[in-house]
Amino acid sequence: TRRELARRVAVVPQETHSTFDFSVMDMVLMGRYPHLGPFELEGAADQKIAREALVATGTAALETRMFATLSGGEKQRVIIASALAQASEMLLLDEPTAALDLGYQFEIAALLRRLNVERGTTMIVSTHDLNLAAALCEHIVLLKSGRVLAHGATKDTLTADNIRWLYDVDADVQFHQRAGHLPVVPIARAH
Repeated sequence: TRRELARRVAVVPQETHSTFDFSVMDMVLMGRYPHLGPFELEGAADQKIAREALVATGTAALETRMFATLSGGEKQRVIIASALAQASEMLLLDEPTAALDLGYQFEIAALLRRLNVERGTTMIVSTHDLNLAAALCEHIVLLKSGRVLAHGATKDTLTADNIRWLYDVDADVQFHQRAGHLPVVPIARAH
């Protein structure tokens, strides 16, 4: 059922707009809906889980703020908190760093890495940001025109040849010691 699926998989969309003026806590508590019965309201246990999710995403201080007043990075962390409150086995994230400045991109990537390590959360990330994929993912599937172009361990899949096939761009892809991953540096349009 949809309820059972929601207990197993949480989705973090690329962008979240709220039609109504919800508080941050209200937004996070929405993640608890799959665990509630019809017409059941969130209880103390749900509130505790929501607060733990806020702490995990570094957004506990925002609990009483209105969601609409948050910055893009804060909103994205709150939506991730809502997904964590859902207590699912897996997170599906669609372009989790899209339209965020460099600082927030780094913050979201660090948060996702930490959640994966500390909570063992399985994550599937859909992104065009190859540097995010390189920094975050252990395995990569490259898709072109709806077909799998390449898949496997990040270091084996994120190669200059695959990037050329995928985007028609020559790129430099070499392990960066300080970053701890393979940054992708576009050099020129392939000819």
